[in-house]
Amino acid sequence: MLAAKRARVIRIPIPIDVGMVSATESCAFALATPIRVDQLLALAVLEALGSRAPGDKRERGIRATLSGFAEGKFVVDIDGRIFDRPEAVVMCSGVATLRFFSAEAQWRSLPTR
Repeated sequence: MLAAKRARVIRIPIPIDVGMVSATESCAFALATPIRVDQLLALAVLEALGSRAPGDKRERGIRATLSGFAEGKFVVDIDGRIFDRPEAVVMCSGVATLRFFSAEAQWRSLPTR
């Protein structure tokens, strides 16, 4: 009963884009990595399922998550900012914290008798 309101978050380690660092010769990209929201969602699915999940389950999970996000069924909070578009870019450093919020109505009125 006490755990019913516990916040659900997924923490994702963000890889450093070494190609971007060498191409731009800027150490700023070593400190923070620009990454698209849809790529973060795919990483979140992989993190939630774990490394031992079968490949087809991981692919189905990613496909279902990305299609639900594109259809507007939920929004995602990444490090305190709300995103609703898969092509949006976010700057992440170290670990990104994702929270998912439904965009659909949760409560429906009960039919009257």
